[in-house]
This record gives sequence, C-alpha cells and structure tokens, in this order.
Amino acid sequence: MKCKVEKSRLSGTISCPPNKSYTHRAIFLASLAKGNSTIRNVLLSRDTIATMNACKVFGSKISTSGSTVNVESTGSVSVTGSEIDASNSGTTIRISAAIASLVDAKITLTGDVSLKKRPMQPLLDALEKLDAKCTSTNGTPPITVKGKILGGNTSISGSVSSQFISALLIAAPKTEKGITLEIEGDLVSKPYLDATIAIMQKFGVNVNTISPYKKYNIPKQDYKSTDFTVPADFSSMALLLSAAVLVGDDMVISAPIGDLPQGDKEMISHLKKMGVDVSIGDTVRVKAPPKLAGGRFDLSNTPDLLPPMAILALRTSNPIEIYNVKHARFKETDRISILAKELSKIGIGVTEKEDGLILESPKSLKGAELDSSDDHRLFMAFCIAGMVVGNCTVTDPESVDVSYPDFIKEMNKIGANIS
Repeated sequence: MKCKVEKSRLSGTISCPPNKSYTHRAIFLASLAKGNSTIRNVLLSRDTIATMNACKVFGSKISTSGSTVNVESTGSVSVTGSEIDASNSGTTIRISAAIASLVDAKITLTGDVSLKKRPMQPLLDALEKLDAKCTSTNGTPPITVKGKILGGNTSISGSVSSQFISALLIAAPKTEKGITLEIEGDLVSKPYLDATIAIMQKFGVNVNTISPYKKYNIPKQDYKSTDFTVPADFSSMALLLSAAVLVGDDMVISAPIGDLPQGDKEMISHLKKMGVDVSIGDTVRVKAPPKLAGGRFDLSNTPDLLPPMAILALRTSNPIEIYNVKHARFKETDRISILAKELSKIGIGVTEKEDGLILESPKSLKGAELDSSDDHRLFMAFCIAGMVVGNCTVTDPESVDVSYPDFIKEMNKIGANIS
C-alpha cells in the first residue's frame, strides 16, 4: 500500500498522541503489582496492544474503555500460555523476556519479520548469568526463556539498546535476592533508563543507583497498584514540530507534557540552536526563520529524533550533521541507511557515516517514491518531507499503527494533502 503526498500548508490545532514508552512500562508494571491499576491517556497502538497481550499471558486481566486501561493482577507471574507474539515491538519482547525468566516455565517469544532481525543476545546473556536457560536464532527472535531466576549479580553491554537494561530493572524486584546490574561500556539512550526508574517509583519500587548509567541495585520489593496518567509523546511531538517548522502556518500542537523524563524533549533545544523560536505552555507553537542554521547534533541519547531532524535539511542554510547514533541501525530498520538512500531522491545532499548522516539542503526539489520499509517513524517523516516537495509517494502507511494510528487523518484535518 502507498500514499500520495502533495505540497501542503498546515494550520490549526493538532493533538500529540500519548507516550508509547510510558504506556508500555505502565502496563507491564501494573501487571506486576497486586490489585487493580488504572492507566489513563493510554496510546492504543499495535505495539502497546502487543504488550497487553503479553501481560495476559503472564496472568493479568486487562480491559480498556476509551483511552483508559484497567489492569488486575495477583502481583505474581503465572503463565497462561507458552508463546508471546510481540508483533513489531522491541520494548514488548525485551521486557517480556526478562519477566518470563521469573517463572519455572519455558516461554517462546517471537514477532513479525522486522522484529526477528532485532538483537536480543545481550539480554539473553545477562539472564543466563542469573541462571535462566535461553535460546535464540543467531541472537535474534524467536527466542525461548526458562527460569526461575532468583536474582544476584549480572552485567550487560549498554551499546546496543537501553531496553535490555530497562527489562532487567523491571523484573529485578520480583526476584528473591534482587539484582545488582553492571552496565559495560557506554550506555545509549540514557533517558529511556531514567524513564524506567521514574515510573518504577510511581509504582512503589526504588532503584538504588550505585553509579549513574553504570551500576544499579534493585532489592526484592512489591510493586503497588496505582492510578497513572500517560504524558504526551515527545518522539511523536518531534515529528509534529518538524512539520510545523517546514510547512506550518500558525500550527498549534496540544500536548499534556507532565513532569516525567523524556529524552526527546531535546528536539526543542535542537530547534532553538537552528534559530527556531519555540513557545511551550498548554500548547506548543514554533516561529521559524526562512532558513534554519544547521549544525552538529549528538543523538546518542535520542535515536528517535533521527528522522525528524534529518528532514529539516530541506530548509537549512548550512549542513545538518547527526552523529553518535549508530544504534539507530538496529531499530525497526536501519534508519541511517534508509534515510540516506531515500532523502537523496528528493534532492537532499546526503553523506552516510557509520554513526550518522551529513545532510545538505537541496539545490532543487524532486518528487519521488519514498520507501519507508514499513517503519512508522520513517513513514511519518517522509510524508512531512513530501508536503514540502510535492508529487511524492510514500510506502507502508499501515506502519503508523505502531505509534500514531491517526497520523494521516489528523494531519489531513489541519491541511495536509495525503491520499
């Protein structure tokens, strides 16, 4: 399936969707907490539904009403099946794998074609150090996990994904001994670990930081059922901000931001560095100069900002250099390689590096067919680029079900020409 995108100007108010990462984590933690939890302003998407289905396998009763999810749990993990299908969700399969190690049962975890290419071995190695028995397909799904782990000491590389560390932290309080976790090398996507620790505290569990981003101790504790409201998603907000900068005419973004950590708030700092005035209150607005300044941007902690930052090269006076984001090659797709290939089709000058991109403003714009490779963030970024260029086709619109199911409908309401 494909979409046709023509030149567009956006005006009016659009609502930023709820945060995907916090939705995942809240559902998992509610499933580990004894009693009934209420999670409000939930992102209902393909990824988060996969997490709900996984938690049902772990014995939780889950019901939805509008954007509210109710989770009933005994507080202990008791499996009701032998397989978890995580669909396209890396967060789902990684946290589920750690929770699966808490029970004396063999559980198979798998997903779609894209997920079966994503690395799992570092997490499996860390679980095996805690006496879990794990198998994989060359380090990727499908995998099997069999516990029951009791806790203790383990270590893991931080260079591939912070989701591995979040998974271990979330499972740790449910072990008999607790877990002391050492992170080897430099940790990527640090703000996602901050997010995990912050929401664990909301559910009554404390993480002892021995050395930030290097060593943590999580003693045995009980998660407490709670009433939690998911904030707006700055990963999606970043795409909306790029749209406002590139094709916005008094475009307003409505977003309940909240006080929980979100690394992708850095998008605002990056825009300001390029000369964009960003005003934040109950709503977010931008005022952009005719040409953005460009600059160098380290996205090691915020890999999801790669697509919205890359398309800003359509309006820069100087190159945009994005670096320290090699781990973006291990997302739903190799986002560095695909952005390099596809953005060059519309006239952007692209130099691909191992850990990022250098992007130069087009001398002339060219309509093209842009292949998003079934990656939700690339699809949305390419649609926004198409609104600047016109006469573009973008593949795989169904991919937005992962994080922003109403993207096309909501963008068309404020003036986008996506058909």
